[in-house]
Amino acid sequence: MTVDHFTNGNIRRDHMEESRDLLPRAEIRALFSHLRQRMKLLICMFILGFIFGYPIAELIIEWLLESDGYRPIGVEIIVLQPMEIILLKLRIASQIGLAIFVLTLVSDLSWNGKRIIAEGKRVVIEKNSGGIYQFIQAIMMMIILGLLGIIYSHEILIPFLLDYLAKDAGAAGLDSTWQLRSWIGFILGLYFGSALSFQVPLIAVMLVRSGIVEIDSFTENRGFFWFAAALIGAFLSPPDPLSMFLVGGPMLVLLEMALFIERYKNR
Repeated sequence: MTVDHFTNGNIRRDHMEESRDLLPRAEIRALFSHLRQRMKLLICMFILGFIFGYPIAELIIEWLLESDGYRPIGVEIIVLQPMEIILLKLRIASQIGLAIFVLTLVSDLSWNGKRIIAEGKRVVIEKNSGGIYQFIQAIMMMIILGLLGIIYSHEILIPFLLDYLAKDAGAAGLDSTWQLRSWIGFILGLYFGSALSFQVPLIAVMLVRSGIVEIDSFTENRGFFWFAAALIGAFLSPPDPLSMFLVGGPMLVLLEMALFIERYKNR
């Protein structure tokens, strides 16, 4: 009786500890196996986006230079070296390639998510069980969330930060002279970071609906997501704390809203 009691207690304890894991092992193995199979496609999509993004980068640079709204009053834009334009175009092309990479990845997971999890759990599901519907829904939500991120960056984030940096330099008695590469990289980094971070709620809902992650796991691991938001803000935005917060903060708000709606629908 005592041995059985402790054995059952250990089993229950192990089960509870396993239930707190954010990502179950079987599903993760199936997911990584699927990603290995799709790696060539994803890399090809990145290269394709990079190739087509390079000439588009030149148009983006010309548009930013001709636009007055992105240059605060009294700020002068300078070019320090001839290679600066080429390096800037390569950076923009790589961001476009990464956006195509993420778009392909999310679309593929929305189409094959249930099949991947079924293989991980070793269960059988019906063919074409909602794949087309989820795929179309994911594409529409990616476009909507991406546009919301761009609008947020255009209307709030970029004007506030550009004005803040110009006034801060003026208050310190510094000349308001910005390098072309840093200036455009700052602006496009905020656009790209906002559009990408606004996709986090969609990815979270896809993980929940596919059965990879339980909703309660997001609540129990909230600290991890706060850290991830700061990390994403540091990676995608210019390297200053205010930009990190303004990029990562809306992502957390949208994530909590998406999880709240998902809980309400499940009830």
